[in-house]
Amino acid sequence: MSPQHNALHVVKLPCRPIPLDAKAKVLSATQARYLHLAAQGLLQPLRRQARRGDLLDAVKRMRLLQIDSIHVLARSQHLVLRARLGDYPMEWLDQALAGGQLAECWAHEACMVPAADIGLHRAWLGQRESHWSFRRAVSTRQQHRREMEALLARIRSSGPVSAAHFARPPDAAEPRSGWWDWKPEKRWLEAWFVLGELMVARRERFQRVYDLAANVLARLDPQPGPIPASDAATLRRHFIVDAVRALGVTQARWIADYHRLQPAVTVDELLPLVASGELRTVQVQGWPSPGYVHRDHDGLLERALRGRLRATHTALLSPFDPVVWDRRRVREWFGFDYTLECYTPAAKRRYGYFVLPILHRGKLVGRLDAKAHRAQGVFVVNALFLEDGVAPTPRLLNELAAALGALARWHGTPEVRVLAARPRGLAARLRALCT
Repeated sequence: MSPQHNALHVVKLPCRPIPLDAKAKVLSATQARYLHLAAQGLLQPLRRQARRGDLLDAVKRMRLLQIDSIHVLARSQHLVLRARLGDYPMEWLDQALAGGQLAECWAHEACMVPAADIGLHRAWLGQRESHWSFRRAVSTRQQHRREMEALLARIRSSGPVSAAHFARPPDAAEPRSGWWDWKPEKRWLEAWFVLGELMVARRERFQRVYDLAANVLARLDPQPGPIPASDAATLRRHFIVDAVRALGVTQARWIADYHRLQPAVTVDELLPLVASGELRTVQVQGWPSPGYVHRDHDGLLERALRGRLRATHTALLSPFDPVVWDRRRVREWFGFDYTLECYTPAAKRRYGYFVLPILHRGKLVGRLDAKAHRAQGVFVVNALFLEDGVAPTPRLLNELAAALGALARWHGTPEVRVLAARPRGLAARLRALCT
């Protein structure tokens, strides 16, 4: 389909028009990125000290906060929030979970979601049968039904438990990582969590504490609405709309990954949402198909089209940040080819173990591999790479050094050491700025 045909199609779609100048209905690629970052809370830094409500607002804006256990730096969920909030006490996240403002579930992957949304995610459990976690949970239940039922009965009678309540058999190998190295009770707890019988009541030193789902649901604040009937089409429609809202502007083919929907979202599915006025269509330069914007972002869309969104934020992003977790989307949209290499043998890594993309004023300009040595108070940048064609201008280096220094202090590791960087001479310039 030609761009000219797309343009006519977009103009004639039966949706409530946005009051914009007729000549300003095409977003440039930069304007589209700015709209995306604004919707994600990454266009400009928070200009005051973070408050507890800001954390909840950030999760509501993203719809999902992916959880990961790697902790060479702060765990991913904290890095995602810090990129949006600046310095904040990490215990706020655990307190929001224990207080019932957030709930854990499987969504994109293991995630925290706003309490009000958990009913929808639980109703969607039956549509996740193809996901590896669901298949493994079903297999575990089939193999250990008697033990798992006994575990569930113990929680009913005695209350919440964590894996720490169960001793590892004395002849077991030393634990490493992953599902296969968990003690049996941990696997059974996780299986019941995936299957929806258990939920996470709170975390203690990052370890999940599991309780009956009914008990956790009763403590949520706000209480979720009635769990909808298992109408897969209605639920899928909800998650499609939520993904478009969270992304700010998106092509149809990028929508499904946000909540791991299968099959891919089609233009035909989106037409009724455009007709109802929930979604808008726009043209984005360089996109082969229309872009979609949620009506909640009408104001942002107008500002983007008029060139009134400004990118001023410099931040280090988690590998599991929604902006970069879809590797295809970030490659096509930002021109940033990114792979998380922690699961790659060390000798085959190009950039490092836990590499953070560098966001600078609306662009992904580089990446760095770092580790916080908390006992020594040292934040070590093992290697930092600017993208080809990115000039190390004074503004970029000053803002990058400031971001590094702030992140290091937040980790309790105020001394920054830059071991290596590209292009040549960059490491020395950053060392001078970080001292």
